[in-house]
Amino acid sequence: MEIQKLYDLDDVEFEDITIGLVRLAKNIPDHEFFFKINQGNDFKFSRIKDLVFHGVYYDYYFPRFEAYHKFTKTCFTFISNKSSESKQKKLQTELFSGEENIKFLLNNQTEVEYILHSPEQFTDFSVILLPDNLVFPIQDYNLSSDEELYQIIQYYE
Repeated sequence: MEIQKLYDLDDVEFEDITIGLVRLAKNIPDHEFFFKINQGNDFKFSRIKDLVFHGVYYDYYFPRFEAYHKFTKTCFTFISNKSSESKQKKLQTELFSGEENIKFLLNNQTEVEYILHSPEQFTDFSVILLPDNLVFPIQDYNLSSDEELYQIIQYYE
């Protein structure tokens, strides 16, 4: 008689996570954007350690801002979609390597300024009061476990 496998990694289904895509109506620096958000909310966003993406030729740094909502006990993290800094690790010798000194976490969403994330199962981004006439409505976006950004977010949680 065959012994049945109790746990098979191929059968494990990873749950999708929902992130919020934040688009700004006008181009302003990070510090001004978060100053305006902090004015309208009870919880305050502050800069934390950057998310670092290690490429073949460059290391990319993406600013992160975090706050805790007192009543819902939820942590919210804004991650810049566009790298603010890149450090070259080695000289590019290939003509079309596909790696440049600027990187986007969501390559197909380059107009998105920030990625909003919370580790909660059912995240309600509406508790964050966004400044009027500065931000378009937050768009929910599902990440599947096979996407690179999903793996990065899971690593930094």
